[in-house]
Amino acid sequence: MPTTTVFTLIKQLLTKKATNPFPVKYTPDNMHAAASLIESGKLSINPPIKVPPNYRGKLTYDVEACIGCQLCLKVCPAEALAFKPDEKKVKHYVSRCTFCGQCANICPKDCFVLTDEFLIAGLDKYSDDLILNP
Repeated sequence: MPTTTVFTLIKQLLTKKATNPFPVKYTPDNMHAAASLIESGKLSINPPIKVPPNYRGKLTYDVEACIGCQLCLKVCPAEALAFKPDEKKVKHYVSRCTFCGQCANICPKDCFVLTDEFLIAGLDKYSDDLILNP
């Protein structure tokens, strides 16, 4: 007698995928070597799926619009924000961020905006690419 699990499994097998496939057909031993092969055109990548609406990706921060109210610091559950008292501005550590969007929702000047950018990984979590307003 089939259970609900069997029906759920069949339904999941027949529905459209919602995640990106791995970038290359076969998992390489060394991803850095695979990246150089992709750049030279010797290896093709799987095309990514379209980013869904209201996707919460990497944040952008408008330094000029920020008034230094620190409301974003109070609501950030990941403590990804630090206040810079000499500038009265905020420093955002992307590597700590959970992309919840609470800072963007509470900011009275709309300094934070969630983009659809999702390729934000790096080898050094304190690189300038992963810190907004370093």
